[in-house]
Amino acid sequence: MFISLWEFFYGHFFRFWMKWLLRQMTGKCELQRIFDTYVGAQRTHRIENSLTYSKNKVLQKATRVVQSEVDKCVDDIMKEKNINPEKDASFKICMKMCLLQITGYKQLYLDVESVRKRPYDSDNLQHEELLMKLWNLLMPTKKLNARISKQWAEIGFQGDDPKTDFRGMGILGLINLVYFSENYTSEAHQILSRSNHPKLGYSYAIVGINLTEMAYSLLKSEALKFHLYNFVPGIPTMEHFHQFYCYLVYEFDKFWFEEEPESIMYFNLYREKFHEKIKGLLLDCNVALTLKV
Repeated sequence: MFISLWEFFYGHFFRFWMKWLLRQMTGKCELQRIFDTYVGAQRTHRIENSLTYSKNKVLQKATRVVQSEVDKCVDDIMKEKNINPEKDASFKICMKMCLLQITGYKQLYLDVESVRKRPYDSDNLQHEELLMKLWNLLMPTKKLNARISKQWAEIGFQGDDPKTDFRGMGILGLINLVYFSENYTSEAHQILSRSNHPKLGYSYAIVGINLTEMAYSLLKSEALKFHLYNFVPGIPTMEHFHQFYCYLVYEFDKFWFEEEPESIMYFNLYREKFHEKIKGLLLDCNVALTLKV
């Protein structure tokens, strides 16, 4: 109750008068003061909040523009806030970068969601080729005897036909598995080998799909903002999402063996423990979680 009252008074009264007072004292608007004071994700995050909670319609709209309209939007903001480009030459550059990150994050989520909603289709030649590519990347010296085969269990699928394991994350789960196996082949082979440990083993592909869900949920909840705002100086793309997934795969394998669970039956417990660890790291405004091998 107290927090709700504070948010109401802060948003409707206190914030307005504080901004007015600071402008009189510094001669600069809130956006300019943020650029003068902060860098990295802190800067972009504060700019995003300032625009979102502004009563000015032009500023509110700025976080929702499409990327092709960012330049015009920056000009509109400068006009609205009476910012002279000759006196503050860096404002336009900084604001454009922030808006590209802010709008880019929103677009990235839409792109990821679009791929996630696309189910694996065994009648789709591209999907089938991607699945076979995964096998060949992980098992280069072993031939797959048949499309539907118990051999799929060797790389961590549950059934004879992997398509049933992609239901939750659609084709996104397969794309991520292939991306990691193709770009970090030696690490993928190492983790696959470790996943066959007699006591601490786990289903490599199934866990990989599970970690795709984790990456997706963190993106959707906006928990990846600090990471992406620090890691990507412009527009975040699917490539950056795949890179974050690779980080999760590599770190989860280390975490699993460090924790030494008694049984795979405790997977959900340790998965959630790992999830909480990652969420904690993502709260740091200076965070940039990259795979270092």
